[in-house]
Amino acid sequence: MSNDTMASVMPLTFVEPQQIPHYHTDTPARDSFGRRIDYLRVSLTDRCNMRCVYCMPVNMQFMPRPELLNNDELLLVIRAAAAAGFRKIRLTGGEPTLRRDLVELVRAIKATPGIEHIAMTTNALRLRTLAQPLKGAGLDRVNISIDSLDPQKFRQMSRGGSLEEVWAGIEAAVAAGLEPIKLNAVVVRGMNDEEVVQLAALTLQHKWEFRFIEVMPLTGVAGLANEGVISSAELIARIEAAFGPLESLGHASSDPARRYRIPGAPGKLGFISSVTDPFCATCNRMRLTADGRLHLCLLRDDEVDLRAAIRNGATQEQVEQIIRHAVQIKPWGHGLPDGILPTLRGMSQLGG
Repeated sequence: MSNDTMASVMPLTFVEPQQIPHYHTDTPARDSFGRRIDYLRVSLTDRCNMRCVYCMPVNMQFMPRPELLNNDELLLVIRAAAAAGFRKIRLTGGEPTLRRDLVELVRAIKATPGIEHIAMTTNALRLRTLAQPLKGAGLDRVNISIDSLDPQKFRQMSRGGSLEEVWAGIEAAVAAGLEPIKLNAVVVRGMNDEEVVQLAALTLQHKWEFRFIEVMPLTGVAGLANEGVISSAELIARIEAAFGPLESLGHASSDPARRYRIPGAPGKLGFISSVTDPFCATCNRMRLTADGRLHLCLLRDDEVDLRAAIRNGATQEQVEQIIRHAVQIKPWGHGLPDGILPTLRGMSQLGG
């Protein structure tokens, strides 16, 4: 079955090396389409201290802790990934700051040969106290989710989150030097889309990049996504109606955001259009779920099981070969245009 037509890859448990094609280890991993895959988004937990409407179903069931990778297992995967050519790590969740020993884990990842950059996506509720220690351990920068500037609306969308605490976390990240700061808003029609101009206006006051993300039809929230998605083109039109034509800043090949600037603004705007204008051709990433699966494409169910391999005694070199194999079978892109929807995991289990 070819990569461009397959809808799903059966999860792989550890197999003997001769059962996986041997991949040369002297070059960085590339997939069958020639894309260099060098960016690993690592979910540290599926738990979160918020329950955002576009991320978690109301009746979310979390995985038992023994099913999650422990620190030794996680660091083995990261060393193997670095050996395969992965250079950038992003820590995600759930909410990554809920992971015990997070500061020590960041320090260990930073010390891994080949890892050049560590970022983290967070809701910032715990950054007030963690920002400075994380910076000291080697965290380079953060992306912070902030879907509304109205405290009541923020509480509704996050099902209980405190905008005041998030803002304190942003200020702590700035003070710690976790920059450039990127702020993320998932825009949902009828919830926060009327705030788009106000959110964009933050870039008139700060050197931040504010990113607007289309809501995605992941497990548990597909109904919301179908009804609430607003295209980036519509958001740009709304912002231009308020501020005039935006200045295009181009599109970095490995960045999912198409970037713009309000004329004269010190900050930037980014638009991530995974649904209406996907960036599959330049994708350079894979995801490691908290329970140790390599998830090959955010909006597909394709996975390769590293946890089973590790718990069956796989060495770092064998895990590297499995990672290289996972890169090789990475699909071209998602199947939304063909009506193929992901069914296996929700956003909080994948880390976005």
